[in-house]
Amino acid sequence: MSEVDQLRLYGSEFGSRLLIGTARYPSPAVLEESIRTSQCEMVTVSLRREAGGTRSGESFWSLIRDLGVRVLPNTAGCRTAKEAVATAHMAREIFATNWIKLEVIGEEDTLQPDVFGLIEAARALIKDDFYVLPYMTDDLVVAERLLDLGCQALMPWAAPIGSGRGVNNAFALRALRAHFPKTPLIIDAGIGVPSHAVRVMEIGYDAVLLNTAISRAGDPVGMARAFSLAVKAGREAFLAKPMTPRDMAEPSTPIIGRPFDQLL
Repeated sequence: MSEVDQLRLYGSEFGSRLLIGTARYPSPAVLEESIRTSQCEMVTVSLRREAGGTRSGESFWSLIRDLGVRVLPNTAGCRTAKEAVATAHMAREIFATNWIKLEVIGEEDTLQPDVFGLIEAARALIKDDFYVLPYMTDDLVVAERLLDLGCQALMPWAAPIGSGRGVNNAFALRALRAHFPKTPLIIDAGIGVPSHAVRVMEIGYDAVLLNTAISRAGDPVGMARAFSLAVKAGREAFLAKPMTPRDMAEPSTPIIGRPFDQLL
């Protein structure tokens, strides 16, 4: 990716447009190799899973530090704004960063974000100087409210977390992209295979965040490589301005006259 085409978030620049979660890998070694292979520059970490003061937490933190990637703590599992805000503050103390992926879950079966709690928590965290990356639905009104509060990037879902369904509502994702052309939009949740990543990047999304699609693959390292290539391919295609779909066929080779008419 050229230096000109960097992903810009809260004043920081990233050469990679792939963000990776760190949960449910078969082993720390596979996690490490997957991150290296993906060439990602930011990974998400759950405070609930990686307690900084425990032996396992210290080992995990050492692994991430050695990789030289930015840590994006998240508030995974939080069901209320109050719980999410408290978790974010603890994460800032443990991981020494103002960055936070904000999750407030409102429904158990789909893990759909509670957009009311999300807005409440985002308002409090932005006042406390957090760099908030909110996990949200594909709702235009919610997006507008979060941007008005001071969020500088949004993370809409493509489908429920861990479902691997890909894009459930292409119209809604295209509408978000059209309404907020200058806002960094990162697809978070629902991506299952590299072709899903290509699709959202071709629409014009700025990055993709995923976890389960890599960590639960038969070969996580190979899948990390595939997603790295997919995100790059989708971005290159978007910048190249894809052709507009047509209802009718059009020959790729112009035909002048009918060459066989002279033989009849």
